[in-house]
Amino acid sequence: AKVLADGPQVMAVGNWLPPFGILIAVDALGALFVLITTLVGLVGLGYARADTDQGSIQYGFFTFYQLMIAGVCGAFSTGDIFNLYVWFEVFLLSSFGLIVMGSTAIQLDGGVKYGLLNLVATTVFLIAVGLLYGLTGTLNMADIGQVLAAQPSGPLLTLCALFVLAFAMKAAVFPLHFWLPASYHTPAVIVSALFAGLLTKVGIYSLMRVVVMLFGAEFVHFSALLIVLGTATGVVGALGALAQSDLRRMTAFLVVSGIGAMIVGIGFGTVAGLTGAIVYAVHSIIAMTALFVLVGTMESATGVRTLNDGGGLYTAFPLAAALGLGVILAVAGLPPFSGFWPKFLLLDAAFQRGDGLAILGAVGVLLTAVLTTIVLGRAWVLTVLRPAGDVTPPAETSGDEMSGKMGTLALLVMLLLGLGLFPSLVIPAAEVGAEGLLDPALYTQRVLSVE
Repeated sequence: AKVLADGPQVMAVGNWLPPFGILIAVDALGALFVLITTLVGLVGLGYARADTDQGSIQYGFFTFYQLMIAGVCGAFSTGDIFNLYVWFEVFLLSSFGLIVMGSTAIQLDGGVKYGLLNLVATTVFLIAVGLLYGLTGTLNMADIGQVLAAQPSGPLLTLCALFVLAFAMKAAVFPLHFWLPASYHTPAVIVSALFAGLLTKVGIYSLMRVVVMLFGAEFVHFSALLIVLGTATGVVGALGALAQSDLRRMTAFLVVSGIGAMIVGIGFGTVAGLTGAIVYAVHSIIAMTALFVLVGTMESATGVRTLNDGGGLYTAFPLAAALGLGVILAVAGLPPFSGFWPKFLLLDAAFQRGDGLAILGAVGVLLTAVLTTIVLGRAWVLTVLRPAGDVTPPAETSGDEMSGKMGTLALLVMLLLGLGLFPSLVIPAAEVGAEGLLDPALYTQRVLSVE
């Protein structure tokens, strides 16, 4: 509320003033992402407390959990590009600990795939930061924007390409998406849920903050590529989900398909397109977390892990089935839930732009939505409405554990419904954030004049 009323808020850490010190700089975009991150992290604690065994707690599960949330919020709040890399490392290290906790073979396999691609991405990011520092002599993002505006475009195109590559790998953009469905289904359910909701969005945020805001003139050369890659990411992710029978792997592919729509919005390069991408990211943080929580709750209630195991959720837990329908409608982008509005905004942005690439992006968003609805509709029929199969349900879960899981699912569905019924809670802030990316004059002035 303060950011929307008074503009970007800035703090010089240790009173080292710009452009030399590390700054915390929060504008409308950063504030919106921090708010939704901490809200989802808090709600997720209910499931984590119900589902985490004593051994994982002793090995530091909740320490890693809080460090990951801190790292994500730090990335959304920093005004220093090298500090952005540091916050990447904070949440990556904590996420490594979370993904391998339990030390099963499948977790270690998923951890290796997750770690390898993310280390490559952060290495490319660090190289790009080093080259950028050599060119500009500063790491302060507001100062970098001013220096780059006076630089010739040639070397900046190469730098911009490196940042696009690094953040596209982080966000799991096609064809660099394969690590996500190979690893996100392996850890504990709440870990998968937070990974799906939060970590890929750091890549989306960084793409907007660094590539769009700092490399505005050079970004134009990559907009067509981003629209094409976003369309491919959405369709490939949805088709990958359609090919899966394992519910967690199916959900991981749906995370990839959602990333595609955000990339398309960024590729439009307009206030309307970026607003749609930001609103989609906010929706996706909640919806992907909720979808993994739904899958975990279903496993606890019925033992069903794949589409071939039978159903029985409606019979065993009618309330969970009803909440699950809300999650499915939200992810599919159907009203009255939050998924409807970002798709509407992206289609409106495509029609405003009106060229062939914009129409391609709109077709990609619509096709992805149709495929996602088919995927989730099939999963709903086979796991919720179908009678229970031969799978042996797990040992009876205590009332407190199911209450924690059901409570988390209910709160997330309430958030999805609330944002669907009252989109004005998010859309105006997202529009202010999008305008600040394309015209960062106020952000620059606030950062460089901090005392």
